[in-house]
Amino acid sequence: MGTTAEAVEQVRSAGAHPHVVDGSELVNKRMMLCAIAAQLSFPEWAGRNLDALYDCLIDLSWLPTGEHVLIWSGYRVLAEHDPKAYRGIGSVLVAAAQESGERVFRAVCTTD
Repeated sequence: MGTTAEAVEQVRSAGAHPHVVDGSELVNKRMMLCAIAAQLSFPEWAGRNLDALYDCLIDLSWLPTGEHVLIWSGYRVLAEHDPKAYRGIGSVLVAAAQESGERVFRAVCTTD
């Protein structure tokens, strides 16, 4: 996908809810998990590990019904600093996007 602004515009025009994570300074798994949790308003009880990330992404019952799109800008920063975390989080995002329900989850990475 193009820039973050373009992605947000496309998501909104499709009637979905954009959630932007600026990854430009997120250099480890913990930082990225906390950023995703903040942007998607995860409940206080949600853990900060890959299993909890998956469980929350396929639920999202605390958010409005509809499609929710995580827009991850600066994704290369995590890939460079913590490749294992990048692969793990990426795998969870893909797996969660394959689930469906009242609240559809999708993730995209942007070039900026």
